[in-house]
Amino acid sequence: MQTRPKIILQPTQFDKAVETTGRVLLILLWLITLIGFFTVPETIPTHYNASGQVDSYGSKTTLFILPAIAFIIFIGITKLNKYPHIFNYTVTITQENAKSQYSVATRMLRILKMVCVLIFFLITLFTWLITLGKATGLGRWFLPLALSLVIIPVGYFLIKLFSTKQA
Repeated sequence: MQTRPKIILQPTQFDKAVETTGRVLLILLWLITLIGFFTVPETIPTHYNASGQVDSYGSKTTLFILPAIAFIIFIGITKLNKYPHIFNYTVTITQENAKSQYSVATRMLRILKMVCVLIFFLITLFTWLITLGKATGLGRWFLPLALSLVIIPVGYFLIKLFSTKQA
């Protein structure tokens, strides 16, 4: 088995901004969940179909599911990002290309972590707005937006990983 270089990456200003944005979104997610819990009726929307329309209702305690999952994902990816040498790569990692490959991979995970929290934030926000009568569903735009927010960064960073394989 190949032993990969273990290097400590210094986050760039952009990386720090993405981390901060993710943390702020996670805090906001918990805030709207807590506020929502005390302001929504006992029965709330718990599931949406592909068109963004409510197709299932349940207890308001289900409001805590998305923030809990977001928190677990956020902490898990944060911990995982400290060990880029264990990730799978498209090329053989050498001392020469380790920093560039690790940097791209960890940045992709930071952005995906932030995107997951953003998507959960939007779902929770719209659930709250629906219970207040200010919205009727997520809207037809939500699923394409959520998919784009995941697929576009992954595609971009995969292209970047392939193009930096010699760097």
